Amino acid sequence: MNIGMIAHDAKKKLMQNFCIAYRGILSKNNLYATGTTGRLIEEVTNLSVHKYLAGHLGGEQQLGSQIEHNQIDLVIFLRDPLTPKSHEPDVNNIFQLCDKHNIPLATNLATAELLIKALDRGDLDWRDIFKS
Repeated sequence: MNIGMIAHDAKKKLMQNFCIAYRGILSKNNLYATGTTGRLIEEVTNLSVHKYLAGHLGGEQQLGSQIEHNQIDLVIFLRDPLTPKSHEPDVNNIFQLCDKHNIPLATNLATAELLIKALDRGDLDWRDIFKS
């Protein structure tokens, strides 16, 4: 499965800890992330991550393009709802695209853990059928 990963600055450490905790599951999948988030994940896990540009430089748009083409199966977007972002329209675009294409989306740690455990159990295998 292809997993898209994004974390706002205030959530990057949380994303690193999440990836350390679930490294075994993540290692069985293809990881895609915005630039800084991807680099930080690689540093602490030694996992291979396909990195886009930094989110504010177009990385969220690059991930959005893959979502639009149904090439991402799950998105974990640990966002900071308390700090407005100058590129907020791109953020909302990710949400809309996930809704449009029935792609599971986690925006907080609780939902991310549920989705990653569901992925490990095979509960998201329907994505393989949905894509074909």
